[in-house]
Formats: sequence, structure tokens, C-alpha cells
Amino acid sequence: MTTQTFVIVGAGLAGATAAKTLRDNGFGGRIVLVGAEIHHPYIRPPLSKDYLRRVKDRASVFVRKNEAWYADNAVELLLGTEADTLDAVSNELQLVGGTTLRYDKLLLATGSSPRRLDVPGAALGGVHYLRTLDDSEQLSAALAEGGCRVVVVGAGWIGLEVAAAARGFGNEVTILGRGANPLGSAIGDELGLVFEGLHRENGVQFRMPGSAASISGAVGHVSEVTTDAGERLPADLVVIGVGAVPDVRLAEHAGIAVADGITVTHAMRSSAANVFAAGDVASAFHPVIGRHLRSEHWANALAGGKVAGLAMLGHNVSYDAIPYFYTDQYDLSMEFSGYTPLMRHADVVYRGDREARRFIAFWLREGRVIAGMNVNVPGANDEVQSLIRSGRVVERALVEDESIPLAEL
Repeated sequence: MTTQTFVIVGAGLAGATAAKTLRDNGFGGRIVLVGAEIHHPYIRPPLSKDYLRRVKDRASVFVRKNEAWYADNAVELLLGTEADTLDAVSNELQLVGGTTLRYDKLLLATGSSPRRLDVPGAALGGVHYLRTLDDSEQLSAALAEGGCRVVVVGAGWIGLEVAAAARGFGNEVTILGRGANPLGSAIGDELGLVFEGLHRENGVQFRMPGSAASISGAVGHVSEVTTDAGERLPADLVVIGVGAVPDVRLAEHAGIAVADGITVTHAMRSSAANVFAAGDVASAFHPVIGRHLRSEHWANALAGGKVAGLAMLGHNVSYDAIPYFYTDQYDLSMEFSGYTPLMRHADVVYRGDREARRFIAFWLREGRVIAGMNVNVPGANDEVQSLIRSGRVVERALVEDESIPLAEL
């Protein structure tokens, strides 16, 4: 393989992890890592958490703390470079500007982009999306001024994390969300109320269900959001967090199978020979649940990047990681592990004190734990994941009983 060229499109966590996996496992050929942004590969969770709140410095967001790693390991970084077209038959990737890269294996780790809000005034100054490092720095600078009236459109994880950061800087915050409660579609209304209560205690106002019908302003800068109910909310700053869309353009144009992301096997192989996908953009077949699953969280990028790198080397591997993510808001710390497609008709069982916001929620389906969320219960995630992975039937009463260690369930 020393004469082969492996190209990775997308210089995020999945792409950078795949590059390291290739080198760690003896690949001696050429590795080209193509990134549309000018920054070295970085991780995204701090962008809406510690880095946004200015708790951590800029260096904390990068995948490799030593930027020399890429040169030292002969990983060619083409930063600030966009891929234009992919020919999966001739194994050629054309870059914007005309350069053509011929590859032996190619990994698409193109991630996702914020879903845009299609209402009048959405392009005004002071309207922010949060996806990139630049987005986070611009939003942090605006929030850090304090005393602003902030309207957050979207009551998902990003919206709530931004709201917490905004309140930490002394801003007024109102959240609009389409559901009855925040996070309802993710974890259910009952648990969504736990987070709503936390934010209300910290001075956040909610308009739910509610959405932005228009955004208006003067001299090119936002000053007001009008809701679908006709309410006019004063706004110095608007943050839109209404979901993300996988960046499948290259795959679609190349005729590669796409369905809510790039459809790949358990080994991250696409429908095109020698083309793999990982990270936010990949809809991977998960052997544990027997269906395709796409996840937009960093743990998926990390695990998927490793599997893709090994698969590109010809290893017999399978992506079977349990999806995981975490959030930090005010004094609440939460970790979630589990299979969200199975949660819809599952029973939710609690261990601990929900009112005190110190508990673990378990989703049980046919007596088996298929997901778990620990709130202000540090160190519980490994045992939660072990319980999920075991697939064993557990009694509801035992799950609720805090006197019985999780390891004994």
C-alpha cells in the first residue's frame, strides 16, 4: 500500500481520526485530508459549551494539540479547499480551482450544515447559526457584551446550550420551539420539562409551541422577531438552531446511494467501490439494532472514523458503538447513551430524584434497556452502556431501586 493514495474529504473529527487510524495501523501511502475551513481539524462540542462560554481556550477545541502531527506523519492538509465533483468510476476527486486528485480509496466525512430558517429577515445582521469555529467565536463575542435581548429559535440541544451560555453572560433569553416542551422529540416531554424547569429557574422565557414568522430590523441589523402567534419579541441577537442537514452533494452527484445521509454498511462502505463515509454524513447499518442509523454527535465521528480507517486498510471491522452524547447547562451535567430509533414506544424508568435533578432515566423495551441518561450522576455512563450492551431482561422494580448497584441488575 506504500504507493496508494487515500483521500479524505472533510477535515473534522471523523476525517482526522481516520487519518490517524491509517498511520497507526501501518499505512505508508499518501494521505490527503481536504478541508473547506482554514482551521486544523477540531471537535464541535466545545463550540456550544465551554469554548462558547469562554471557560476553555482556543487550543482546547483542536483534535491534535500539536499541529505538527500532520506534517510529522505525512498527512497532507489541503485547508480552505472545497471539493467540487467526485467521479467514483474513474476514482477522481476534482477540487474547486481545477486540481484533480486521483485516489485508491476515498472517505467522505463531509459532515452536516445548519438547517436554514426560511423567513423574511433571516439574513439580517445579528442573526447567528452555530456550526463552525468561526460561528462560535462570533457568537461568543456578541453574547459576552451582556445586556442583550436574545431570541433562540429552536429548543433542541444547541438551542438550550446557547441559552445557558447567553444567560451566563447576563443576557435576556427567550426560546421558541415547535413542540410542547424543549427536547420533546429527542427525549420525550416528561424529561424535556426537567430541562425547561432548569432554564426557567435561570431566567429563560419560553414560547412553546412557537416559531419565528419573520425577523425585522433597522440599518441591516435585527431588532425584532415576530412569532407565528403574532407576538413581537424585541431582539438584539437571534440564534437559529433548527437542526442540521447532512452534506451529501458529492455523493449524490456521483450516483452513490443516499437516504438521510450517505448509506453505508457496518464497515462504512458506500454503494461505490473504494468510497467510504463516516461522521455526521454517514447513515451506517448498525448490526445491533439491524437498521441504518445516522448520528450527529462527536462520539459517532470518533468511532466511525476509526472503523472507516481500518476498513480502508481491508480489516474486517464493524461499527457497533452505542450512540453517546453529553450536555452541560448551568449546574446540570448529562450523559446519554442508547438507540434513539427504539425509544419511541419504550417505557421510561427512573432511578434517583428527578426534582433534585439527580437521577438516571432508563428506556426499557420488552424488559431490556435500550437507552439511558444520567443527570448529575457522574461515573454512571460506563455501567449504563454495559447494561444496554448486555441485552438482558431486567425487572422495573430493580432498576428503580438505588440500593442495588447497576452492575448487579
